[in-house]
Amino acid sequence: MLIALAVGIVVCYLLAAPFLPALTWALVLATLFHPLHRRISKDLRYREVAAAVAVAIAVLIVALPVSLLAERLVNEAAKGAQIIADALRTGSWREALADYPRVAQAFLWIETQLDIAGVAGNAATMLTNFSASFVRGSLTQVVDVILTFYFLFYFLRDGREALMALKHFSPLSSEEMDKLFARVKDTVHAIVFGTFAVAALQGTLGGLMFWFLGLPSPLLWGVAMGVLAVVPVLGAFIVWIPGALWLALSGEWVKALILIGWGAGVVATVDNLLYPMLVGERLKLHTLLAFMSMIGGIIVFGPSGLVIGPVVLTVTLLLFEFWRDHVRVIGR
Repeated sequence: MLIALAVGIVVCYLLAAPFLPALTWALVLATLFHPLHRRISKDLRYREVAAAVAVAIAVLIVALPVSLLAERLVNEAAKGAQIIADALRTGSWREALADYPRVAQAFLWIETQLDIAGVAGNAATMLTNFSASFVRGSLTQVVDVILTFYFLFYFLRDGREALMALKHFSPLSSEEMDKLFARVKDTVHAIVFGTFAVAALQGTLGGLMFWFLGLPSPLLWGVAMGVLAVVPVLGAFIVWIPGALWLALSGEWVKALILIGWGAGVVATVDNLLYPMLVGERLKLHTLLAFMSMIGGIIVFGPSGLVIGPVVLTVTLLLFEFWRDHVRVIGR
């Protein structure tokens, strides 16, 4: 019986693996939009209609803005990389550093050794091609988006029945399952609200400084900094450091120093101060474990691993707690 059950679990995982990204984001959206769906359900008689209305609102709030912003962001990034590549190839940056011979010599050595112009040109070409493919949209991307909102509909409509079914088939007690569900919900909320709230604040602060310093497309680059701040290891510095470098190459040394000070002293500090407050306590994980679960999740599962990794780790640790309590009871 145990062998058959283990084989069945493995096969079920293999069947579900292609749908993990869509299932993950559908679970996240279901957690976020559950209060809205519950409110809509009070006014609408039919469950199908209430779930469909909630899904339609989710599409308008999430899918359309994200797709439009992502397309614009990639286009602007491609243009920016092309401008930097052209400036490096023409050597116009040398005029800005004419009064600083030692700095100019250092930049010249770096340009010679690393071929920055070629790297920037390749980046511009890659981003342009990616932008074109993003606009067309691959079949896999379209299917994943459709499946996400398809699963979201059933998660909202039949969520309570699904939770009751899990309780019925689980070997854990009803109280333990309730605790498990609460832990998963807290983990999703901590990741979404904590991580995205801190990232949004970082993007806002970075975008405001871009606007104050007169850099182009401050709104777009603020969004870029917010998006990059979501991903562990990456961060807003990937945007504001090149911005400061560009200001320096243009001879705007004061503005470059202001941007560096703001980025290192304010934007980066926000993450260190607010993230433990918003995420650490609610996630109930040490900072190192949370970091490893996010990075490992992204490596194993792709972007959806940002959620899957911490959820799997928190659930596993909670199961160990249940197992320890059972062993203690048996020992008595």
